[in-house]
Amino acid sequence: MQRITISIDDDLMEEIDKIIKQKNYQNRSEAIRDLTRTGIQNSSLIVEGNPPCVAALVYVYDHESRELSKRLTRTFHDQHDMTLASLHVHLDHGSCMEVSMLKGNSDEVERLAEQVITERGVRYGKLVMVPDNTSVQGDEGHHGHHHHDD
Repeated sequence: MQRITISIDDDLMEEIDKIIKQKNYQNRSEAIRDLTRTGIQNSSLIVEGNPPCVAALVYVYDHESRELSKRLTRTFHDQHDMTLASLHVHLDHGSCMEVSMLKGNSDEVERLAEQVITERGVRYGKLVMVPDNTSVQGDEGHHGHHHHDD
């Protein structure tokens, strides 16, 4: 393990200290290592160009919005090769949440997510992408799970 010295402005350190307290980290080093890992995972898809990924697109929309359900369905049908599964939940009388599991090249997945999130009537949307290493390993037909310890 390497020891480094970094400078962090007071406002950012205050936010980090809140996270440390909230998540019960043992010390600042542990928290900063964890936050750094998360940052690296989030930016690795950008750094690597256009790698394959799997993703979860979560969005909340107004059920009453005119023709929105039809437009969303059409959008996903047009990109059916990227959609693995969907979950639809009725939050209240007028709001629905959907979670769509996607798979494809990261730029195509991002483009589909933006298309959905920017639809009129969609009130919230977030895309979480994870690198898909299955195509790199040449094991596309295998559905086993491989977990690696951090």
